[in-house]
Amino acid sequence: MSLKKLAPCISCHAWNADGSKVAICPNNNEIHIYSKKGNDFVLESKLTEHDQLVTGIDWGKKTNRIVSCSEDRNAYVWTWKDNTWKPTLVILRINRCATDVKWSPEENKFAVASGAKLVSVCYFEEDNDWWVSKHIKKHRSTVLKVDWHPNNMLIATASSDFKCRVFAAYIKGVDKGAPNSPWGNKLTFGEMFAEYDTCMGWVQSVRWSPSGNLLAFAGHDSTLSVVQASPNAQPTVVKFNDLPFRDILWISEDAIVGVGHDCNPTLFQGSGTKWNFSKKLDVGGGAPAQTGGTGATQSSAFKMFQNKVDKAETATETKLTTKHQNTITYVVPYKRSGANVSQYSTTALDGALIIWDSPK
Repeated sequence: MSLKKLAPCISCHAWNADGSKVAICPNNNEIHIYSKKGNDFVLESKLTEHDQLVTGIDWGKKTNRIVSCSEDRNAYVWTWKDNTWKPTLVILRINRCATDVKWSPEENKFAVASGAKLVSVCYFEEDNDWWVSKHIKKHRSTVLKVDWHPNNMLIATASSDFKCRVFAAYIKGVDKGAPNSPWGNKLTFGEMFAEYDTCMGWVQSVRWSPSGNLLAFAGHDSTLSVVQASPNAQPTVVKFNDLPFRDILWISEDAIVGVGHDCNPTLFQGSGTKWNFSKKLDVGGGAPAQTGGTGATQSSAFKMFQNKVDKAETATETKLTTKHQNTITYVVPYKRSGANVSQYSTTALDGALIIWDSPK
């Protein structure tokens, strides 16, 4: 495990294909590109095309292109050319801020979530030499996160209307091969195949499993839901006593790591319809955790928050027992072993980037 403080605050980050470079947003309108040399990070570039806070970054592993989105309602595709990053503006056609962006597995499309209650699925139009978008609607509030199914033709969304949804994102002429999905081979763009309402709060994050057979999503009501990708399947809901997650990551087909407001990565394990809390993963130097009523553990962040409420304390500088000292906002793969994630990285509002070894 390695820890590096790169900024006063980091809102999102993404790695290149071999993990030698990382792009971060230091919680403003800029994107900073660092080269990783051993345990040191060297600042190489600052991308300043956005006008407001950058809310999402994704680095294409096949094409080496970066896509970014921002509260300025714009997205850019960045291409390395002539020893510099050249931006190309994307026509999103949204009237509210963009909140998240993800390349599709084939990297011939990307999806941008937004506060306009829709997702812009963008693709390159060769004839006009620009990126255009098609809209997926049917949301009733801000779309917070998006994730692509491994088949490149389905998309899952997490929304602040308390629902997780699955849509067709097949674009004829862009996607190669016949459409195929757990819901059949008739994929009309924007068609909704599933809608899950097991969360009693905003759905903060959503991720497909490596195989695409399972879908997981986390709610602001401190729940993690896992559902099989098939018609009429019902989610398994795991409730825990700690503060809610902001992001989740599948490290294997039977293990999920959740990160968020309690500043401590949390492991869940299971298969099919049986999923349970396993353990907290940040155990170095901290005080012993206390077991909660559901089998989960109460984090130091949760206990600090509860003490302040009980004692009506004012805000003070408090040292947590976890390595991250503020909300973890992002978790992404760093190194893979086949379909599994062998190392993953987290960034948080404390400005730290940490690379973790996946639990065995």
